[in-house]
Amino acid sequence: MSLRINSTAHVLHVFVNGNIIGYQHAENGKFNYVFEKDVKFKSGRNVIALLSITVGLANYGAFFESKPAGITGPIFITGINGDETIVKDLSAHKWSYKTGLNGFDNQLFRTEAMSKWSVENVPFNRTMTWYKATFKSPLGNDPVVVDLMGLGKGTAWVNGNNIGRYWPSFISSENGCDAKCNYRGAYHAEKCLTNCGEPTQRWYMYHVPRSFLNAEGDNTLVLFEEMGGNPSLVSFQTTRVGSVCANVYEKTIIELSCGRKPVSAIKFASFGNPDDNCGSFEKGTCESSKNTADILTQECVGKEKCSIDVSTEKFGAPDCSGAPRRLAVEAIC
Repeated sequence: MSLRINSTAHVLHVFVNGNIIGYQHAENGKFNYVFEKDVKFKSGRNVIALLSITVGLANYGAFFESKPAGITGPIFITGINGDETIVKDLSAHKWSYKTGLNGFDNQLFRTEAMSKWSVENVPFNRTMTWYKATFKSPLGNDPVVVDLMGLGKGTAWVNGNNIGRYWPSFISSENGCDAKCNYRGAYHAEKCLTNCGEPTQRWYMYHVPRSFLNAEGDNTLVLFEEMGGNPSLVSFQTTRVGSVCANVYEKTIIELSCGRKPVSAIKFASFGNPDDNCGSFEKGTCESSKNTADILTQECVGKEKCSIDVSTEKFGAPDCSGAPRRLAVEAIC
């Protein structure tokens, strides 16, 4: 027999008699799909449980409530009896409804949670599993990140602080990334794509502020793993900011910051119509009369952060034939 479910859920997990039989998620912005799986039912009473998940908001703005997200149905069981196909519609059966998960309701992510945790035979690659571990804070003052590669999909907490959802098992398309990025012109979501063919959410998404960490003593990491993964591969690392960039139009104020480190040099600076992107900025066809790099060197070098008024009074008035004027700068930390 097979179970067939029409769904608009961002992610759908399906359980039969307490056992998960599979999951499916929407792809490429198409949220109407059909989950279908062969199922072996037992004689007598069987229980089907459907877990519908939204990843972010289903809609925003006007008519928010009109955007469907979840189990829309119908739900069918299909079987074969000889040469006859039998279809049973379960939509009109009595269904119960609950929001949230017990682990969230019981706040298992809190460091003071009183729930008992098993320390023996920790399961790997199992869906809907909570994991908890302790770790020491990395030495030094460099920013801390957590690499969640090896996990499937879920949510992570450090010392009770939610640091975000992760989904490293969801690999982005290998197509669409350009060797050279240019944001000029009308914006669309496909502009300047990066990391094609890589996990959509991995460690570069998960900065752990040092204010969350205990410099002395243990820290607690809690994971809620939805799809199954290997938590033993999770690692904490420190990272360093090599450079910071800005590319903004005039009549704004920008702030350059190297965190807790001083700006050591101005690698590039131009006020006019500079081209390209951070790491490969180039001067355009018009340039301010003053030396932009010298001004920024005086304002920023040796400081952890500096604020710059992007204006013709500050940098001079380049003749850009009426085109909007911009400041592009790359500072070395």
